[in-house]
Amino acid sequence: MEEATGSNPVWSTKSTINYLYLRLSMEDFSKYKIKDYKYWSIFLHQNQGYLGRCVVWCNREDALDLIDVTPEEQQELFIILKELGDAIKKVFRPDWLNYAFLGNETRHLHGHFIPRYAKPTEFEGIAFEDKLWGHNYKTDHAFICPAEVFEKIKLRIKESL
Repeated sequence: MEEATGSNPVWSTKSTINYLYLRLSMEDFSKYKIKDYKYWSIFLHQNQGYLGRCVVWCNREDALDLIDVTPEEQQELFIILKELGDAIKKVFRPDWLNYAFLGNETRHLHGHFIPRYAKPTEFEGIAFEDKLWGHNYKTDHAFICPAEVFEKIKLRIKESL
């Protein structure tokens, strides 16, 4: 960070702005945290239109692209995906799992872990329907999961990891 004449800071690069945005985002998303690992953390995605959807977040501050992970980060990522997949399969019984590392909205290395369901499934009295089964996933921004059900989803995954 550079300082301009006077006391107002001037952000010299887009990456500084992105970093500060991400730090704020992480604080906001801390309530969604399921588990920390050395190099990665698992968060329950705030939209549960796909029951059990999670975000796997790289803990390294300057991580941007999947191709640039360290060998240690790569090894741990595969362990996490296996453990998370096993836990989700045990708890919610999806028919398939999707993984997406996009970075379109949040410029930091993270992956979306999306369980897919061939038929509607129910959890805690809420019907979860994968309307795009067999096609690319798409977040249904109109889907609302009650807070108490959201917490139960998070807890079930935590207990199974």
